[in-house]
Amino acid sequence: MSNQEAPKIEFPCAYPIKIIGRAAPDYKMLVLSIVEKHARFHEKDVSMQESSNGRFQSVRVIITATGEPQLKAIFEDLKATGRVQMVI
Repeated sequence: MSNQEAPKIEFPCAYPIKIIGRAAPDYKMLVLSIVEKHARFHEKDVSMQESSNGRFQSVRVIITATGEPQLKAIFEDLKATGRVQMVI
C-alpha cells in the first residue's frame, strides 16, 4: 500500500462550498452573511436546493479562496450557528 498525500490546493482559487442545514426562511441569508465575512463571491455563483421532504436546505456557493486559514474560519463560523448540519 502506498501513502498518497491529498492534492495540494493552489490559492487563490475558485472553491465550491455546499452548506446543509435545517430548512428555514432565513437559512440562505444566514449562510451567505457568514461566508461574506470571509470571502468574495458573485451572486451568480450561489444556488439553493431543498431536500425532497423539505426538511433540509443546501446552499452552494463558489468563493475565491485565499488559503487554509480562511476556509477553516468559514467552517468554524458556520458550525457555531448551531443550524448547519454539514459543510462539504
